[in-house]
Formats: sequence, structure tokens, C-alpha cells
Amino acid sequence: MITEIIKDSLKENLKELGIHVPTGQISLERPANRDHGDWSSNIALVTAKNAGRQARELAEEIVNALTADLPDGVIEVTAAGPGFINFRLSAELSYGILLDVLEKESSYGSSDIGSGERVNVEFVSANPTGPLHAGHARGACYGDAIGNLLEYVGYSVHREFYMNDRGLQMAAFGRSLEARKNNESPPEDGYGGEYVSEWAKEMPDNLSLAEIIAWGCEFAKNDQQSTLSQLGIFFDTWFSEKSMIDNGEIDRVLANLTEKGMAYEKDGATWLSSVEFGDDKDRVLIKSDGEYTYLTPDVAYHRNKFERSDWLINVWGADHHGYIARMKAAMQALGYDSDALTVQVTQLVKLLRAGEEVKLSKRQGDIIELRSIIEEIGADATRFMYLLQSVDSKQTFDLELAASQAMDNPVYYVQMAHARLCSIERNATENGFDFNILSIDELGVLVHQREMEIIRGLEILPETIDLAARELAPHKIVTWVREFANSVHGFHHDCYVIGDGISKELTNARLNLVVASRQGLKVGLDLLGVSAPNKM
Repeated sequence: MITEIIKDSLKENLKELGIHVPTGQISLERPANRDHGDWSSNIALVTAKNAGRQARELAEEIVNALTADLPDGVIEVTAAGPGFINFRLSAELSYGILLDVLEKESSYGSSDIGSGERVNVEFVSANPTGPLHAGHARGACYGDAIGNLLEYVGYSVHREFYMNDRGLQMAAFGRSLEARKNNESPPEDGYGGEYVSEWAKEMPDNLSLAEIIAWGCEFAKNDQQSTLSQLGIFFDTWFSEKSMIDNGEIDRVLANLTEKGMAYEKDGATWLSSVEFGDDKDRVLIKSDGEYTYLTPDVAYHRNKFERSDWLINVWGADHHGYIARMKAAMQALGYDSDALTVQVTQLVKLLRAGEEVKLSKRQGDIIELRSIIEEIGADATRFMYLLQSVDSKQTFDLELAASQAMDNPVYYVQMAHARLCSIERNATENGFDFNILSIDELGVLVHQREMEIIRGLEILPETIDLAARELAPHKIVTWVREFANSVHGFHHDCYVIGDGISKELTNARLNLVVASRQGLKVGLDLLGVSAPNKM
């Protein structure tokens, strides 16, 4: 890659000046003003003080050395400001990027940095006590998108949904179904949503409470699967917590902790020695009444996942932040590397309709089902809007805007860019132009600013994918597709592909640009799980 060539050149020139800097410490960024070049480095600013030099003078020395022997693909190096070093790349290199996209098509930007490492991504994991609601949507869209990203860069991804299908909440759910079946009010600690009454009508008569709970759990699971399928989200495993009691897995992990000296008895309860591993206090595993705490089956479950995976990624809601330290401590107590457990905590999303916040609460019955959001704004808008921002930031979005077919609707804006590219291709075909990949020399007629903007956008897509995967940050792909769509719309407005005054050579070159743009934009949308329509 050109960036690696530039970094190596900087490293060698610094070495000749008596300054030793590892290549990994040399960073390159895109200049805010594209007139300054294609890449910029602040290495002179970073190293000048320790080298006892003035940053600007050091930058000029480096520039003079680089100018005498320009790195391949670089046509100009300049010093700027207090000590920045700017690089301008050759047009031929840009055209090579265009050809790379055309050659690789749907695999452009993919890599093998994951080397087949097994990654378990657990997300959503809603209790099987009702339909998925708006509060589950962010984790669902995010978890699936990071699965897409990691697969694209060479990881072996396993998507998993953990069902908390035992315990007090399941008993309360079962009694609520039973009450509604008998036309009675649900118990005080039960579930009052309208969906409980609707589901109870589907339930067979004369079931015992245990049978009602089992039936309700399965009904909820099927309902949740149906909703997620509308978003194109499918899980490899729906893991039952109850199964770990039935097969003795929880008892085995407790025995294992005791054998390792990591669990002890006190005040009639069993405790995990989690302080030893960075938790703020030891945690109860079995209460004095003999009941497991929430932590205990989770510990067994995470060991189960580690036995099947190299890296665990959990997508948890904002209310689980305090749970991270104890889970990592438990994994260390069992002998696993706590760094192999990554927990991504999603912040809340505030939904607006007509300027008013939409409230939701599953137990009280004031619930906005995820299914209804999908029906209102569509699956594409649902996924795109929930991925707009980093999941560790709070978000607000308006359902009416997300449903609108207007250019200020982010997903519509991006999909319209793809549709416009498809329209240009169709128009070219109808006018007798057959698409053929051109040579670098033939692409040399692409010199318009709008054309170069698009090529630069395609150039940074692989590094954007790489960064988004490493940081588990699909919102970086959203940012790229939005900025790239802006470039496409600008090109569509300013650069005619076919028409009076447009030579055949320019038409063919621009058609290459259009096809590459469509392919690149589709790669980005595919990673987000959003469709790339041919028409709007």
C-alpha cells in the first residue's frame, strides 16, 4: 500500500538524520484541505523536541531528502504550517485504485487480518418474555454489523443469542399468560402488555404452569426470530440457559472454581474471589437460600463459549456496564485471558415522533415493538439509523424523517446515490455503450475534481473497513457511505457521462468510474446490512 511506502521512506530519512522511530509510530492522515495533498504526516512535530530540533526545520530537511528520491507513486512532497509534511500522489496511482475496485468487485477492501480466528458475537439476548422492542434494536443492528465486518476481514464469526429461559421472570411471565388465558388481571409482578393477552389466546387450554412457561418461551423465541429476520438478522445458535442446569454444566463450573480455590463459603452462601482479579468486591454465586445469582449461569455460559471460540464479543445494554468487571474476573478465575472477552455497551436511543419522545416499558404494556418500527420506516432505515453513531453515545432520531423519501433522510440519500449510478449504467447501455475495463492510459481523461473525489473515496474504503473492524465501529462505514454518496451526487450534477460535447473516450472512462463507484458503495451498504437499490 502507498501508505506503507510513505511510512518506510519517512522512517529511513529520519534514521539518516539520526532519529530512530518505529514505523508503527509514524501516522498519516488525510489533510482537511485537499489542496494540501493526499496524505499528511506530523512526524516532524512529534520527534523534533527529543531530537533537539525545530519542527519546521526538521520537516523541511525531510522534504528535501524525499524530493531527491521520491517514493513510488508520490509526485510531490511539501512542508506546511509548523511542521507538517504533505504528500501528493500521481494520477496513475489513482487510476490504479479504480482498476483495483473493478477487478475485485464485491470483495474490494476485504482482507485476512482475522486469519480464521473464531469469534463469538453474542447480541440481543432478550428475555423470552415478550416481543423485541425498540430498546433491543440498537444492539441487534450493531451486533450483526460487526459480525459482517469481522467476516469481511477474515474472522470466522458465530452469531449467538442467549436465552434467559429460567428464573423469576419466566415464572412471572407464565403466571401472566395463565391469568390472561382465564380473563384475569396479571399478577402484581407480572407482565401487563397487550401482547400477553394476544399470545394467551394462541395458547392451548389446560396446561400446567411449567407447560405454560415452556410454551410461552418457545412462542416468544419464534416471535423474536420472525422480527429479526425482517432485518436480515439470523443467529447460528439460540443458547438456552436452562440447558446448563439440565446437563449439569453450572454445577461443573462451580466445582471447578472451588477446586481452583476461586470460590469459598461464607454466611451460608458461595462466593467468587473476584477481588483477586480486579473486581471491587467478591461476588455471590449461590445465595444462602440455595438459589443461583444472575452471575452463576453467566459464568458457566461464558466458559462454554470460550470452549468453542478464541474471542468473545458481548453486546450489552447500558444497564450492564457494572457487570463487566465481575465477568472478566470470573473468566480469569477459570484460567481464561480476560482480554479475549470484549464487551460493547450500547447507550440508549431516544425515538421521536412529531417532535415527541416515544416511551416504552415491556412490563407496563407501553411498548413500541421493533416490528412496528420496521413496518413504519423499513428494514433498511431501521438498520441505518441505529448505526449512524458510535454505540457508546446517546442517540436521538425522528421516525418520521427516517420514513421519508427526502434527501435529508440519511439512508434515502445514500441509496439514491446507488440508484443514480445504476441509472447512468442503464442509460449508457441504452445508448449503445458496452462497459469494458479500460487501461490506466485510457482513464487519463478523468481529471475533473468530482471524479478525483470519487477515486479518493474508493481509495480510503479498505482502510476504513480495516479500522471499523479493529475498533468494532460500523458507524465509520456509515460515515464513509454518506460522504461517498455526497461525492456521487456531486459527480451526477457536474459531470455528464453521455451527451453533447462528451467524447466517446470520456464516456467510457466515466462509465468505468460509475461502475467502480456502484461496486464500492454496495460493499459499504452490504457491510451495514442495508440494501443497494437499482431504482428509487
